[in-house]
Amino acid sequence: MIRRSFVAALAFTAALPFAVWAQPPLKVVATTGMIADAARQVGGEQIEVRGLMGPGVDPHAYRQTRSDIVAMTRADLILWNGLYLEAQMEDFFHDLGRKRTVVAVAEGVDPSKLRAHDDYADKFDPHVWMTPDLWRDVVLEVQAALTLARPEAAESFASNAQLHLAELDRLTKYAQDTLGSVPDNSKVLVTAHDAFGYFGDSFGFEVLGIQGISTQSEAGLNRIGELVDLLVDRKISAVFVESSVSDRSMRALIEGASAKGHAVAIGGELFSDAMGEAGTYEGTYIGMLDHNITVIASALGGDVPTGGMNNKLSAGF
Repeated sequence: MIRRSFVAALAFTAALPFAVWAQPPLKVVATTGMIADAARQVGGEQIEVRGLMGPGVDPHAYRQTRSDIVAMTRADLILWNGLYLEAQMEDFFHDLGRKRTVVAVAEGVDPSKLRAHDDYADKFDPHVWMTPDLWRDVVLEVQAALTLARPEAAESFASNAQLHLAELDRLTKYAQDTLGSVPDNSKVLVTAHDAFGYFGDSFGFEVLGIQGISTQSEAGLNRIGELVDLLVDRKISAVFVESSVSDRSMRALIEGASAKGHAVAIGGELFSDAMGEAGTYEGTYIGMLDHNITVIASALGGDVPTGGMNNKLSAGF
């Protein structure tokens, strides 16, 4: 884990000569699509990124494959989230860190900004990508890690990072305006698991998940029954499925509410622990959050522009 400030990294590189740009790209492996995107945004042509977890993959349950291990042992830099997101891989990363540079980028976020974990007293909610303000800190950690790995490219990394951070600021403003248009009594977000806590804190939504922070926690019949009663009592008309989590429990909620005479629809599919398909707008961090913000606001009665913030969302979101 790197906890050095970027200022320190720049001080370290100030006396070095400018890069020999003919060097081969820095080989970077990232666990989640969100981290891989941050690395691409900051690293640009100086790096070659492999993301381990593609669309629809649940990082809470993921285990490294043989090809993953080969890629990581050959990489110049390995970036993972940390904060107990990749719980099944933690021991492997700690062992690998004795031989390679391995950085838990989300653990560079100020702990005072983090939410406590539902199930572990000494852990935090790892879903820091759900709000651009927290993700800024992760982008800066990625910048620092790349700079230490290839100091002669520090100026390029810094310039790329500033451009990306400006986009994150635009995204925050779009979220504030668009989600702010949702009526106050409709600002309730019901999802498969509690991945949207930071999102709710940032944008004034009550977030209710069937499962806890990890998809590995059990969704008991009692919890589903409680949420069915809540949907009926508060006349909540939309719930949201997630691209990386089975919709079975959400269907049970809808059926339970229907049995009590209350109609609930699926407001849309959200990207929680994984981004969209590679090569699509939703397969980038900006596109992922633009999609989520726009879908949520649209389903809950807000005013949304066609195509989202950048007019790039797929038809029908």
